[in-house]
Amino acid sequence: MENPAETGDKSPSPIVPLDGTKAKKIREAKKLTQLYVASVVGVTTDTISRWENNRYPSIKRDNAEKLASALEVELAEILQQEGFAETTEEPSPPLEKKGSRRLVILLVCTFAVAVTAWAIYSWLLVASPVAVRRLPHFGAPGEIIPVRIEVSRKESGSKGFIVKERLPSGWRLVSAFPSPAAGEASADEIKWFISGGTGPVTVSYTVQIAPAPLKTDAPFSGKAVVHVGGIARTESIGGDRTVKVAGVHWADQNGDGVIDDNEIMPAYYLTEEMKGLGLDWKAIETIWSGKGYRWDPGKRDFVVVK
Repeated sequence: MENPAETGDKSPSPIVPLDGTKAKKIREAKKLTQLYVASVVGVTTDTISRWENNRYPSIKRDNAEKLASALEVELAEILQQEGFAETTEEPSPPLEKKGSRRLVILLVCTFAVAVTAWAIYSWLLVASPVAVRRLPHFGAPGEIIPVRIEVSRKESGSKGFIVKERLPSGWRLVSAFPSPAAGEASADEIKWFISGGTGPVTVSYTVQIAPAPLKTDAPFSGKAVVHVGGIARTESIGGDRTVKVAGVHWADQNGDGVIDDNEIMPAYYLTEEMKGLGLDWKAIETIWSGKGYRWDPGKRDFVVVK
């Protein structure tokens, strides 16, 4: 009878049931490293780790014999003793390993998509204008008050954008800079088209307050629309949203019936900035020069207290 080793018979090596937990305990008891054992067996330390953690329920017999030799024990000491019959089938990776690999791939893909989406959103957010409205706290019926919309934008931002502003009911646009692209003086909604450029932009306008009961809150609302990368993005204008209609001058920020030294300078700079838009600087200066003012409902005007 021919010897398979002499005839070159390369039949599959038998498969044996490795008890990885026993193998690990023996290795640690003998103070052997995974690197040493891997070198003797002729595999990687990762393979030794998988064997010890029972990631493979069975391995080739020749590998098991080499492992036993490296651990200086009999083969039987590192094998499971019951419920296993020797076979020549190659072991396949455990199902949980395949599932874990798929899960890892899915998580990596999900993370990559989330990062990409956030990067695009962040870019759009930075590139598009951020509009903020500035309103006085108070205004009297029939009084002309200033409004500013400050728009900040990145140097590489949009080529242009649209500002839409909705006035309180019955209020009238007096003047604006830049000039509105559409809308009459009595229109509730005013629109501006701002061409491309860099740096901040301020839309300034004045409105006349409609007759209304005192202590009424008048609401403003508006939007900025920008096209970035072929996408139209609409953003609500932030900042101040209401003006309280009362017998209080718009320059009197705290509503105490006096335009004091702390309030006169901001009013001066604002009227200079918005010169030609209908703000009455002389009336403000007159109130500041006196001891205060009061609202006369009959005249529908302010009376200076001397």
